[in-house]
Amino acid sequence: MIAATHASEIDQDSATTDVHSVKPGVTASTSEDKPRRRSTSHLKLVPETLEVREQIREASERYATQLDKSRPFNKALLESHGRKLLEQLGLPEGYLGFAMVVIGNAFWKQQFLAIPFERRLLLLPHCLKHADGCPADYDEFGLDCEKCGACSIADYKVRAEQLGYKVLVAEGSPIVLKIIVSGHVDGILGVACLNVLEKAIDKVLLAGVPSYAVPLHSGDCKNTKLDESWVWHCLDKYVPLEESRTSGYVPLMRASNQMFESQFDEVLPATRQGQSTGDSLLAETESIARQWLVQGGKRLRPFITLAAYDALTGAAGLESTSNEDLPKFSVDVRRTAVAMEAFHKASLVHDDIQDNDPYRYGQETLHCRYGVGTAINVGDYLIGLGYRLISQGRKTLGAEAASDILDRLANAHLKLCEGQGAELRWTGADAVKLTALDAMKLYALKTSPAFEAALYAGLRMAGPMGAYDTMVPAFSRHLGVGFQILNDLLDWEEHAPNKLVAGRDAELAKPTLLLAMALESAKGPVRSELESVITEPLSAETRSERLRRLYQKLGVFEQAQLLVDKCRSRAEALADEVQPESLRQLLYFLIDTVLAESTAPPAPVALVPLTLPLPKAGNPVGAT
Repeated sequence: MIAATHASEIDQDSATTDVHSVKPGVTASTSEDKPRRRSTSHLKLVPETLEVREQIREASERYATQLDKSRPFNKALLESHGRKLLEQLGLPEGYLGFAMVVIGNAFWKQQFLAIPFERRLLLLPHCLKHADGCPADYDEFGLDCEKCGACSIADYKVRAEQLGYKVLVAEGSPIVLKIIVSGHVDGILGVACLNVLEKAIDKVLLAGVPSYAVPLHSGDCKNTKLDESWVWHCLDKYVPLEESRTSGYVPLMRASNQMFESQFDEVLPATRQGQSTGDSLLAETESIARQWLVQGGKRLRPFITLAAYDALTGAAGLESTSNEDLPKFSVDVRRTAVAMEAFHKASLVHDDIQDNDPYRYGQETLHCRYGVGTAINVGDYLIGLGYRLISQGRKTLGAEAASDILDRLANAHLKLCEGQGAELRWTGADAVKLTALDAMKLYALKTSPAFEAALYAGLRMAGPMGAYDTMVPAFSRHLGVGFQILNDLLDWEEHAPNKLVAGRDAELAKPTLLLAMALESAKGPVRSELESVITEPLSAETRSERLRRLYQKLGVFEQAQLLVDKCRSRAEALADEVQPESLRQLLYFLIDTVLAESTAPPAPVALVPLTLPLPKAGNPVGAT
């Protein structure tokens, strides 16, 4: 994957997020429009009076008439629009989050109203009910609130169901995007606090999902209120769309998702089906591997492969605007995309064994379920399966293209093993010798290859690489390193979606960039304490809590986020030079989604009615 890991190109100095280029398909913006990442709690004030809230809403609808609606916008550009609107109205900066939400509403309103009721989702928060005295419980049918009448949930829920809406009582955007990608609904009418809505921008709006959000008046999650007229403003209205729809990546996400659901047997037929009872053990490895391949994760890597191929072959998938008009890919292109997930899932199996991780995707890891020997074998099987999926397409893809992809994947596999081997050597007491540069080299070897493989495969299937040959490794390096740093930050969040154990990397004294930064910053007694925390035989809880305290004292979490910003800036600089626009837009989309700020996963989901299936067991949304 990466012929040379120039990790030294990623500096450790203070990062800057100013971007001097204009992203395709959006209104021109300058470096002044690109805000520095920082705490935004002071920017999430909801105006106290209905008069001011309505003033901002009405002004946003006028403002949106001048916006280019051919492409979705990201959070940075939306923030720029929010600041300009508040400046025009002479209102304080504290209303910025609120202004961003209502401008997003105005941008998507007509497209949301054009979606049939049965293709809409009504998203309601847990905290909307009267928390202190609510008699309703969550059961398999969701909130049993129709007989209560103490709050507004029943009113919205009953009317929405009469119209044909799917209704979801949950927090956060990951579960919503999962349902969108699964093809159940096309638009969202959501009620949430500004904190939740801010996180949704990175995922839902950026993907191009028509949404209309009603902000709660506070984020304290207890007996909060909202402007009920805003819900009824859209709930029961349907208006056919006269203008062109905004293009987005939902169709390509759905196409990627279908490969692991409705198309899985076509793309990857089971070769051991129909075996006699006496030969059933021969089919066990294939069966476990196939189940693991479709279980969990965002399926980001196969999406990248399909989207990259689409970007250089007419961008029909990007321009698709309906569920009935999903992009069509040949079986060999789809097999190559599935191969990217096979390699990724194989690496996870082996990584979980080496780290002795107990959980992955919300359930026991394979080695905990089946034993270490079986898990190693399944991982090896998935590697062989990935190579076979690509080689099967050499006649239609071209022998030279297939060979190039296989060669790049083999190199990626070697780099991954080198990085994993170095990580294993540095884990434990030897971690005190780790430098930040060492950690970034590890990330460039371990994390970047998977992104590069997926991107390279899609582009190479479309034709010769040409100028992309040098861009892809450099772009993937910055993307992968930034992603891994964010993953390290997420590891410190309670109930991290991949492993369900906060501070797991700290417990194992793994060589993370956070640890390396702390070691380089710590002096005197603090350094001695840090080394003792790493080397002494401590309980997992004690080690994690002491490291957390030291990281906070040394400002490690803030330093890590600055480095993510630098990775983002450098990836954007590479994307600025890419042609055609469809590929450049994909690179920007990957930056904005892969390097989205880490957030804690949503609360458990209650779904009503049961006409909308939840993700399969053991497949929590948001796991990577």
